[in-house]
Formats: sequence, structure tokens, C-alpha cells
Amino acid sequence: MEIKQGWLIDARQVPSPNHDKRPEGEQPSLLIVHNISLPPGQFGGPYIDQLFTNTLSEQDHPFFSEIVSLRVSAHCLIRRDGEIVQYVPFTERAWHAGVSLYKGREKCNDFSIGIELEGTDECDFTQQQYQQLVKITQSLITLYPAIEENITGHSDVAPNRKTDPGPHFDWAYYRSLLTK
Repeated sequence: MEIKQGWLIDARQVPSPNHDKRPEGEQPSLLIVHNISLPPGQFGGPYIDQLFTNTLSEQDHPFFSEIVSLRVSAHCLIRRDGEIVQYVPFTERAWHAGVSLYKGREKCNDFSIGIELEGTDECDFTQQQYQQLVKITQSLITLYPAIEENITGHSDVAPNRKTDPGPHFDWAYYRSLLTK
């Protein structure tokens, strides 16, 4: 996948205001895999885009009143059908990890890229999602070689707060696809 000025050329672009500059001289060196569904357990629809662009309406679902004021984003979302949506260029700091720690370093947003998979802790991810995640990962490793040895889940950088990508994310399968 081609990346130009931090954007995947073939992704649907939905720019999020929820990002800022990385610290001076900081390059991405960590990939964090997440899962998300809105409303919880439901797939499709406009709500993830709306959450990441601060346009979510709490009138659309009772759960949204809990999250409508959040100012969050990820670099990309991979939908169940494999569609890739990009919200923040990889060169910028997306607000996806929150309070986090990786190998002794705090503030993972400073040095990471966050990719959301449309899903939950309770269901398997699709073949299309794994294929697209592998393609994005390989492109990112080409640009930012340190990522190759630093790929983890949100649950690993925020273990007391987060559980994603969850027990149905097949790390062994994903890593085997990366090495092909």
C-alpha cells in the first residue's frame, strides 16, 4: 500500500480534528492494534467516523451519552469488509492509546500508530481485516523499521483499562501472514 505524506493512497479519508504534532524528532516506532464497535456489538453505520470527528449524537443511541464528549481518534479503521478508513496521517499523533506504557515509555501516542479493527472482544475478526492489517503493517515497517519489533495490543499498553483487541484476535495468524 502506498503512503504519501502520511496518508494511505487507497484509504477513504475522514480527517479527524483529534490529533496533534508528535514531539520534536519523534518517529513512529510502535503499532497498537485496537477493536471498536458502535453501538457496542454492532457493525457498519457511520458512528465510528462520527466519534472520531466529534459529530456523534447522543440521541442516536443511549450508550452514546457516555462517550459523546470524548476527543479520540486512531490513525486507521479496518471495517469488517476490509474497507480502510484513515483519520489521522501517520506523521501526526492520533489520540488512541490514552494513559499508556510500553517497554518503560509512557505516553504511547507520542511514538505509536493506532489501528482499529471493527469488532469486539467476543467475536472473530474477518479474513479481509487480517489481510488489510498485514498490508498496512508491511507498508509502515518499510517507512518506520522499528515498528517490526514493536507491535502490540491496546490491552498490553493499558492493561488495567483496556482489553482490546481481545481474545479473538489471532496474534499467531497475523504474525504468520506478516512473514510471508
